[in-house]
Amino acid sequence: MSHRLGGSYSVPNELRQELQQSAEVEGSDELATVEKSKSIYEKEDVYHRKRLDIVAGKINSEQGKIRKRDVDEEVVKPKKKSRWDVQTYEVPSLEASKELHENAEATSIPDVAIAQNLRYFKPSDRKYFPEVLELSNKKEMTVEELKEKSLIGLLLRIKNGNSASRKVSIRSLSDKAEEFGPKLIFDRVLPILLDKSLEDQERHLMIKVIDRVLFKLGHLVRPYVTNILQVTSPLLIDEDPITRATGRDIISNLSNAAGFATMITAIRPDVENDDEYIRNLASRSLAVVAKTVGIPLMIPFIKAVCHSKKSWKARHTASKIILQIANLAGIGILPHLDGLVNCISDGLNDEHIQIRTSTANALSSLAQNSYPYGIDSFSEVIEPLWKGIRSHRGRVLASFLKCMGSLIPLMNNDYAGYYTQEVMRVVQREFSSPDEDMKKTVLVVLQNCCKTEVLTPKYLRDTVAPEFFKHFWLRRTALDKQLNKAVTYTTVVLGEKIGCSFIIENLMGPLNDEAEPFRTMAVHAINRVVKQLGTDELNERQETKLIDGLLIAFQEQKNNDTVIYKGFGTVATSLNTRMKPYLSPIVSTILNQLKHKAQYVRENAADLCSILVPVIKNCSEDQMLNKLNVILYESLGEVYPDVLGSIIGAIHQIVLTMKLDLLQPPVNQILPTLTPILRNTHKKVQVNTINLVGLIARIGPEYVPAKEWMRICFELLELLKSTNKSIRKAANRTFGYIAKAIGPNDVLVALLNNLKVQERQLRVCTAVAIGIVADVCGAYTVLPAILNEYKTPETNVQNGILKALAFILEYIGETSSDYIYFIVPLLEDALTDRDLVHRQTAADAIKHLALYCSRTGKEDAFIHILNLLMPNIFETSPHVIVRIIDALEATSLAIGPGVFMNYVWAGLFHPARNVRKSFWKLYNKLYIQHGDALIPYYPNVASSELGIEELDIVL
Repeated sequence: MSHRLGGSYSVPNELRQELQQSAEVEGSDELATVEKSKSIYEKEDVYHRKRLDIVAGKINSEQGKIRKRDVDEEVVKPKKKSRWDVQTYEVPSLEASKELHENAEATSIPDVAIAQNLRYFKPSDRKYFPEVLELSNKKEMTVEELKEKSLIGLLLRIKNGNSASRKVSIRSLSDKAEEFGPKLIFDRVLPILLDKSLEDQERHLMIKVIDRVLFKLGHLVRPYVTNILQVTSPLLIDEDPITRATGRDIISNLSNAAGFATMITAIRPDVENDDEYIRNLASRSLAVVAKTVGIPLMIPFIKAVCHSKKSWKARHTASKIILQIANLAGIGILPHLDGLVNCISDGLNDEHIQIRTSTANALSSLAQNSYPYGIDSFSEVIEPLWKGIRSHRGRVLASFLKCMGSLIPLMNNDYAGYYTQEVMRVVQREFSSPDEDMKKTVLVVLQNCCKTEVLTPKYLRDTVAPEFFKHFWLRRTALDKQLNKAVTYTTVVLGEKIGCSFIIENLMGPLNDEAEPFRTMAVHAINRVVKQLGTDELNERQETKLIDGLLIAFQEQKNNDTVIYKGFGTVATSLNTRMKPYLSPIVSTILNQLKHKAQYVRENAADLCSILVPVIKNCSEDQMLNKLNVILYESLGEVYPDVLGSIIGAIHQIVLTMKLDLLQPPVNQILPTLTPILRNTHKKVQVNTINLVGLIARIGPEYVPAKEWMRICFELLELLKSTNKSIRKAANRTFGYIAKAIGPNDVLVALLNNLKVQERQLRVCTAVAIGIVADVCGAYTVLPAILNEYKTPETNVQNGILKALAFILEYIGETSSDYIYFIVPLLEDALTDRDLVHRQTAADAIKHLALYCSRTGKEDAFIHILNLLMPNIFETSPHVIVRIIDALEATSLAIGPGVFMNYVWAGLFHPARNVRKSFWKLYNKLYIQHGDALIPYYPNVASSELGIEELDIVL
């Protein structure tokens, strides 16, 4: 055995082999087995594992081989292969080929009509959909078998199909739910939901199926309530809030369908189950039922369970039910408060500790949700609560204390003062408690007590605050997220009562601590206190210490937490001109950090810079701003987009605050550098760059030549088709500023040429840009050009012009009434065109025109438009008919419902069904829109028997 000085020790081959053999003989280690079961690979279902193995080309034999992923679990890692250890091709064995073929067959989609439009077919699907694989003659099948086959096909397409077939199948299944019947549906759906290999998406779809059929089946679902609850109640404790909401919706629909009595019968056995998990699900389910059918119906049942002498577990569940009802109902609990408190009041003196604790928690939840009302309802529980606080310890004391802390804000001043004084003694005693639950409870109670008038600032400053900072502002607290937040909030609440100066003085120690999480926690607290209370109370010594501490925290920052620079910025903004003596070292630190090798440090420095710019300006340090601007300008070559976005944001702030004449480097040097950055696809970079370009175009367009603005216009056109809304809005604003700066003529020429390109998205963006130009520079500068361009005999150009016209009319608003007679010939041509898109886009333009021009005396133009628009009511294309109906509704506003209804009456009673259908659809829209305004225009009934004279009176 050889040793090398300074080298790592390598295990000899003989020893390695012995260790491997001994590991195989001894069997698997228990710890290793547990760790293996927790791995992601072990959690994968069989189907995914097989697919993974097929792709990798390594199918495990029945005896099993060591997987590639499991190599790490060997006692000693094998020697790493060299890139020269190339293995020659080997013909696969017959057994491996056969197994590969069988596995491929297991996951392949069956070639039958019922399995069309499937994305995949799992091996587990063979168990639940065996009929899919059977080739049977439909003529030989009974009616029941045909129903079952049809249902299986629908369920399979819902579970494994593509989105289009899934939507159709769900709609079809819900329509035919009564025909299939509950037995057939639930016998098929529920076993699938209980399958452990089911994926989240598939489970969601099957749950959706149950939700849809519940409406249709109604009371027929009663025999299956227990089975449905078994599947849906676990959703109520899921981590995802959307899944929990889905579970609540299904149980709510089930309660409406099956009825209250059926739900109680189904859930009642679980109320006293030995397993706490099942009792928890039962309590949540009953709370949803109570909210659905009404809490008064549930109160007698809860009262009976609360006083059950048969089982303490039932009483425990009853208090949990009330807790969940309070959480679900919120302030809606108030009318039922007396009954619910009366149900569980005896639980505070129960012999079982769990029941006392859960009862106190339920009362606490009721008090919190009924704030600031309802103290009279709690009068019977205050005395047992107070006795419990003096006699209990540990978790029970924590729950009782929390309950009393929730009741104090509901009391009047006299009672609140007495109980606050007494409770504060217990709270101060428990400050030193090591129990986490007790610490959180103490903080909540302290927050509530601070809001009462009894606790004076002097008492808090002398007695409570020193102990609070001693026991809670510790390094250990900073590492516990929940406790960290609670302590920070409690510090802010104390600050409101004591004042900013005292709190900041006590936070100086944590702020200068070596531990970074502790410093971050202190900065977070300072940030919130200063935001709420300001810095007027601070003396010069405290200011100096605070700025010094924040600067050190900023310099020593090792994580990417934004609260450090945000807290620094909040303090600097609050101090304002008092920051002048400290600006020089702060700016030096920022410039230093901008050259740091870590990207998050540079980003934080640039963000802090943008916050400090207004403060520096207020301190009249223009030279310092120019120095910063030069350094930031030189940093525009930054590689990381997040950092680059922050740098551009800082430049934006400097340009906004400085006079452009004094700015260094000048605007005409900054802008050409920004133009290529507009092509950067990162959201933050694009938004900040567009905003900076827009700012320059708004406050200093004369500093940049027109050609440069045109270049930027073409870059912005590309950004108008961005998928991000904030980028599109910023580009829209900036385009308007540039058009206003250089005039509409040059911009319009470029935009109108763009309408001739093939790419639809670019044409739409160009139409938007033309609308913006019209809005900024006046419609009279744009309309002649687009009316002339419409003469071009090209469909794309004409559609683009119509779309641009729609945007123009939307943007210019009520001033569009001045141009209505110029636009009508163009709209007339578009509405009589054979192309559907022409008429669709023209209808869009008419909608905006009519909405803004109602009551302007232009009814003659709109009647002419209506004559051309009404024949399009029979269009069947969904995109077209929606816009036509919208345009007709808008036109009814412009000419009034009376005249408009003259076009509708005849169609309502036409002999052709399709004609009636179209006109009734329009009439229903008008009925909703105009309502009672239609009454004077209904046809007069000739028959005297049906006539009512009073309806003919017009006031």
